[in-house]
Amino acid sequence: MEWAGAVNAWHIAGGVFRMGRREWLTEAGWEQVYNAGVRTVIDLRNPEEIRRRPTDPRVGAASLSAFDVVHAPTEDPGNSEFRKLCVPYLNDPAHYADNARIFPEKLAAVFKAVADARGGVVIHCSAGRDRSGMIAAMLQDLAGAGEAVISKSYEQAMRGINEHHRMSAVPHPHERYLPEEVLAPLLEQRLDSLRHFVRQVKPGDFIRHNGLTDRDLGAIVAKLGR
Repeated sequence: MEWAGAVNAWHIAGGVFRMGRREWLTEAGWEQVYNAGVRTVIDLRNPEEIRRRPTDPRVGAASLSAFDVVHAPTEDPGNSEFRKLCVPYLNDPAHYADNARIFPEKLAAVFKAVADARGGVVIHCSAGRDRSGMIAAMLQDLAGAGEAVISKSYEQAMRGINEHHRMSAVPHPHERYLPEEVLAPLLEQRLDSLRHFVRQVKPGDFIRHNGLTDRDLGAIVAKLGR
């Protein structure tokens, strides 16, 4: 999605989108998001991550008032088991299933937010790669996308944030731009893990087993254009 200022913004399905941190969007970008039909923003970040940076564009309150913002973090970073698996943060689909196992209620809350959302939805984390990638893969499976489409979406997101690292004037504290000879084998490994996650978790069953109703599931599927 060519929304002004957006980093790693992609269409998931129907009226549902994903991207990196929303503070990157400019005022014009928010107008484009609105014109795409989005009325609800679901933020997957932890509270301590949510802040404006000096390099972020200024956006008027009137532009932001058109959107409902729902905070639905997918993890508790203080959880000891999660910390052992995901240091310094979730950055590999190999741990998506662990995330779903440790925090099923948190992932269920994200899907409930999608079900209850006003209008179209954009889901975002920080980089727009793994937390949003985990939710996007589950949504795409619900939308009937095959493994090839789900894999391509993750590849786009991984390449998208890698390109951002190359261009950004502000270095990331843990990541750097990876040249293709380093990125390609890492990407293949992560795509194998992603496909295994979707086969293992079975998103429709996961949603039903964690408190959402068939009506909720129907609302999600409707937003995905099915």
